[in-house]
Amino acid sequence: MGLIQFAKNVGRKLGLGDDDDKKVQGQGPQPGQHAAPPTPQQVQELHDRRKGAALVKLVQDMGFKVHELGVRVDGDKVTLTGEAPSQEDREKIALLVGNVEGIGSVDDNMTAAQAAPEAQFYEVQKGDTLSKIAKHHYGDANKYHRIFEANRPMLKDPDEIYPGQRLRIPPAA
Repeated sequence: MGLIQFAKNVGRKLGLGDDDDKKVQGQGPQPGQHAAPPTPQQVQELHDRRKGAALVKLVQDMGFKVHELGVRVDGDKVTLTGEAPSQEDREKIALLVGNVEGIGSVDDNMTAAQAAPEAQFYEVQKGDTLSKIAKHHYGDANKYHRIFEANRPMLKDPDEIYPGQRLRIPPAA
């Protein structure tokens, strides 16, 4: 799938906060020690590793099983590796990770054990509903449930979408 762009300032929050980073930044040498405080680069690397671990946990908590899942965070870019059981799961994982606040792009280098045609992606606009999106893509507003099901478990309610969110639009049957 390659590189997918996301709205960086919207999405699910991981709940990491910056408290630990501030503690790390503020730590000076302990009495009797002469170590220098961490550099800004070291603090960023720590934050990226913590975010990567939180994203792995998010993928696992959503019930996705990826063989040798790798999640590397570099600022607002995430690189995914591993083998998903299906193309659908692969796409859902990339969207799950990308629809997290602070993530601007996902470089999907995962493979799928069961190949299938790729779905389209759609960025939710202000005023959109799943029915409106279904009408645009399928010509029938009543097919909104296809889009809802294609984005579960990330979507828990068809009425809870937000501008900037990316959704999977499966091919018309």
